[in-house]
Amino acid sequence: MSVWAEWTVCATMILISGSLLSRYADMAAEKTGMGRTWIGIILLATMTSLPEMATGLSAVTAARAPDLAAGDVLGSCVFNLMLIGLIDLFHRPGPILSRVDQGHILSAGFGVLLIGMVAWGLLIPFDRFAGWRLWFGPTSLLILLLYAVAVGRVFQFEKDRMARDAKGGKGPLLQYQDIPAAHLCRGIALHGAVIVAAGIWLPFIGGRISTITGWGDTFVGNLLVAAATSLPEIVTSFAAMRLGAPDLAIANLFGSNLFNMAILALDDLAFVEGALLSHVSTFHLFSAVAALMMTGIAITGLIYRTQRKRWGPVSWDGAALIILYLLNLLFVFSSGNSSP
Repeated sequence: MSVWAEWTVCATMILISGSLLSRYADMAAEKTGMGRTWIGIILLATMTSLPEMATGLSAVTAARAPDLAAGDVLGSCVFNLMLIGLIDLFHRPGPILSRVDQGHILSAGFGVLLIGMVAWGLLIPFDRFAGWRLWFGPTSLLILLLYAVAVGRVFQFEKDRMARDAKGGKGPLLQYQDIPAAHLCRGIALHGAVIVAAGIWLPFIGGRISTITGWGDTFVGNLLVAAATSLPEIVTSFAAMRLGAPDLAIANLFGSNLFNMAILALDDLAFVEGALLSHVSTFHLFSAVAALMMTGIAITGLIYRTQRKRWGPVSWDGAALIILYLLNLLFVFSSGNSSP
């Protein structure tokens, strides 16, 4: 089987299993009473980010390709934010960021903090001074701590919001009363296992593609591997839109970016040769800065809440997200391939 056929098979496995996760997440939101935003940020985002976790850990251990791990995570963050622009393109009633709860600003803001910590780690070799003696970088500890704080804050925010809605008589409509909890758990476990298996396979395929094409691990990680591991986000987000659950879709994408930063910290812990961010190309800064800029655009869209699209099928914020994604790919490709 050719390497491109392997990539296609791997991507198809992720596509099929990821396509079922939105409905399971919607069931979990109803049965737990936690709401779509919380389930999107925690359950759905974690499940759809399992390929990034499996790919990253496999890349820094068995495949010994730290650039693929960093490129996959940061490329996935940029890709997830671009998906908001794609969703906006197909969302006819108006700009998608004007139709979802403004509470997503909280998770987006924490995303800025975590991505900023990664950019900091790429710029400054913290492990080389101040008496640091551990094999991982200090930024990884800060990222894991901030991720835990973000999860707690978002949970409390959603809990308070749902309590206010319940007092105002805005309780959720029940659609899945007849679905057994055991069926829900089995479905989540099965498709999660398929996604993990495909994620372990991906870095080896990516490394071979890099060798065959000569594109370099930085670009392959940011494009091909990141696109494949982000397939669950694509499928689940559009499936959530079909279910009439835009908050689930947007929460999934912002939550995936939060979890991706935690994944990069875990990759650092598993990489025994030293601080991971000191062993990867600085060209990953292109993706980190692009992710920061794109998150800022999304936050602006959530606050400003334009009521209609001024540029045909796409709003200004949706267009900006797509354009920045394409520019980032261009910068990473040109810089990665011009480096010695």
